[in-house]
Amino acid sequence: MADDVTPATRWVASSALTRYRLAPNPGPMSLDGTNSYVIARPGSTSVVVVDPGPLDDKHLAELAATGRVELVILTHHHVDHTEAAEEFHRMTGAPVRARDAALCLGADPLDDGERIDAAGVRIEVLATPGHTADSVSLHLPDDGEHGSVLTGDTILGRGTTVLAFPDGRLGDYLDSLRRLEALGPATVLPAHGPVLPDLSAIARAYAAHRGERLDQVRAALERLGPDAAVADVTDAVYTDIDPSVRRAAETSVAAQLDYLRGWA
Repeated sequence: MADDVTPATRWVASSALTRYRLAPNPGPMSLDGTNSYVIARPGSTSVVVVDPGPLDDKHLAELAATGRVELVILTHHHVDHTEAAEEFHRMTGAPVRARDAALCLGADPLDDGERIDAAGVRIEVLATPGHTADSVSLHLPDDGEHGSVLTGDTILGRGTTVLAFPDGRLGDYLDSLRRLEALGPATVLPAHGPVLPDLSAIARAYAAHRGERLDQVRAALERLGPDAAVADVTDAVYTDIDPSVRRAAETSVAAQLDYLRGWA
């Protein structure tokens, strides 16, 4: 599917059963902005909205105009995905569901392995912690030849995701990548960046990248000492880091040190 987005429309036809509207919240961590997905079988009068995004009147009005909003799903708690959830719930009356009960409105939390049938689409919930503890992915097995997966921030359309340590943990993240890899060559529908082919290949590439980073951290600890500070290891591993993402790099390094040192 094409991912050409113009300021006039901001809509992308992302797969047979989905489209997304690019939210107006670009930034170093959100890339071009949050992809707010609408899930529906063609001809359905109702829709499921995933990650309504920032509190922006035009963005929310466009999402609400796609049909009767049957359900809102949040992939995780970060504000660029959830800020508008309460207002969108008020606008549409649709229940809001997430892995974290604190984010739910008028509905129960999502269960790992749960099947949701809504807007004529089968949606399978997969707990994929690592970016955050409450991260979920949504598998649409009937979306095209190989199905599709809304990956939230677990897999991005470009670049790699930050592990929001201590909430996000590298061990959990590697387990989640293996779980996603097992779904095969599904279409990747990320919450930031363009749609990608072949989830299995991308999950393997993500895991390989984490392995390379771990090797770099190990090498830095050999030079700096086993108790080296996060900031010093970050300087050694991320030699050309942009200041705008320095904090994110330090957070990921902290997660890597936690993994290597086996901290509780």
